[in-house]
Amino acid sequence: MRSGIQAISHGQTEAAQALSLPRNLVLRLVVIPQALRVIIPPLTSQYLNLIKNSSLATAIGYPDLVSVFAGTTLNQTGQAIEVIAMTMAVYLTISLLVSMFMNWFNARVALVER
Repeated sequence: MRSGIQAISHGQTEAAQALSLPRNLVLRLVVIPQALRVIIPPLTSQYLNLIKNSSLATAIGYPDLVSVFAGTTLNQTGQAIEVIAMTMAVYLTISLLVSMFMNWFNARVALVER
């Protein structure tokens, strides 16, 4: 977030201040919309890494979404391959949904070229 805001040219904020906009409007109307174009792609990667790292944490015993599948379901059915496949499908679905949403949001805030 910080690097995205710092990537905005100082001239942009100076121009907004020259129009006598208050600091909160400068941030909300000038800086943040431009910074989002820089912030969104790495933020998508961070969200997907967070999802993957939480699944890695379950492999060493940290209770998470997998504990429902790999714990209860596996103990009751005894079908390990099917349960692990279902768990992988859940994480794949979550990752794809997050990625699709962030790509949609990135396309929405991207510059429209003529």
